[in-house]
Amino acid sequence: MDSLATCRMDRRRFLQNLTIAVSVPAFSVSGRAADTKTGPLRPDPDKILDLPGGYNYTIVSRAGVRMDDGLLVPHAHDGMAAFAGDDGRIILVCNHELTPAYSVQGAFADGLDAQPGAVTDKVYDRGGGKTPGAGGTTTTVYNPETRTTERQFLSLAGTELNCAGGPTPWGSWLSCEECFEEPGVGLSAGRIVHRDKKHGYVFEVPSSANGLVEPIPIRAMGRFEHEATAVHEPTGIVYMTEDRHHSLFYRYIPHVPGKLHEGGKLQALVIDEKPSFITHNWSNEPQIVPGEALPTRWIDLDNVDSDKNDLRLRGTAQGATTFARGEGLCNANGDMVFTCTIGGPARLGQVFAYRPSSHEGQALEEDDPGQLTLIAEATHESILRNADNITFAPWGDLIVCEDTSSHCGLVGIRPDGSQYQLADNAHTNSELAGVCFAPDGKTLFVNIQYPGMTLAITGPFST
Repeated sequence: MDSLATCRMDRRRFLQNLTIAVSVPAFSVSGRAADTKTGPLRPDPDKILDLPGGYNYTIVSRAGVRMDDGLLVPHAHDGMAAFAGDDGRIILVCNHELTPAYSVQGAFADGLDAQPGAVTDKVYDRGGGKTPGAGGTTTTVYNPETRTTERQFLSLAGTELNCAGGPTPWGSWLSCEECFEEPGVGLSAGRIVHRDKKHGYVFEVPSSANGLVEPIPIRAMGRFEHEATAVHEPTGIVYMTEDRHHSLFYRYIPHVPGKLHEGGKLQALVIDEKPSFITHNWSNEPQIVPGEALPTRWIDLDNVDSDKNDLRLRGTAQGATTFARGEGLCNANGDMVFTCTIGGPARLGQVFAYRPSSHEGQALEEDDPGQLTLIAEATHESILRNADNITFAPWGDLIVCEDTSSHCGLVGIRPDGSQYQLADNAHTNSELAGVCFAPDGKTLFVNIQYPGMTLAITGPFST
């Protein structure tokens, strides 16, 4: 097989090639066990994750293990990013998608009262001391040479349902709450839950943090069921998906690039001359055709920190385009590629690409608008089902996590639109999440959400 060094390609050409390939039609490869250049998958004797021959994994993080700060690794590993550390180490910042109803699965299973003030002072929502927010993030320092975890600790505490997010070019992780909750006492999963604060925000966690960060919500980025983020490096604009059946695609233009807490403007995408357009393709006649590049514009949103969970509804009324559960989002060399888990005629998922304007976020944007393209739709014959988290591989493919009703895998999509299985979780019904590459491209990390585990995968990655 070719090495990573010999199979790199122009990343922008990926989307151009994929758009052509999938429009005739998308996802023509069939069969979950199709042989590819990675080779057929081999059953894992440890029943954790099946991989092709020549590939192997190391367990980096496991739910319930005592960390270096004395707390427990929370369950429900979800979105994640890898950053360069000192002396070749890799720093992983990982979300945990937990509600206060499952605090027994969180970092404070021993009880919040047992923690010192230095810890409790940095818990965003203590839940009246009874049901603290069980989500948040852990940070793990991993040594790829020895394949060992050298340090692990809680880095964001007291938040809720931290699903996905995304890395920033300035070295931080944006952790997104996929919820909209008010303070008070209520029922969740049949349990009484106390909340002290509002939820539905984005929080920033520097990869350089050595412990718990101050949990400050970035209110100007909106209050809604956030899913994933990606940053346009030339401008510092942050794009966001929303996990609702009729969701919007957002962008946040900060007043100061790289300083999101200093405020900014939240906007929603509109397909030009098609107000309130629905991209789901659920009807007999497709509303949007794969391969067609559609010009866009953006509308300003107001009252973005509302106490009513209606931001997407108000945006739609203003003409914003809606998507079928926007989820994974990644920056593919400047193009924003995102998944819609239940889009398409079969409701098995769609993949969109937004190509920013050469004047993104500026006045001249109207003369050279960004473009939205449906680059793929899953079918009953495709390998990929219900695309979720997504990342761009160093050699030019998209690597996608599945979130299906049965076993889930990692599926690669080549620039020609063909697919292959890179991994398969045939042993539990848990989704895979948090797929990301180490900064040097030699290690692929992925999470098995339940009971909660991070794996580091190495092997002869190739097209």
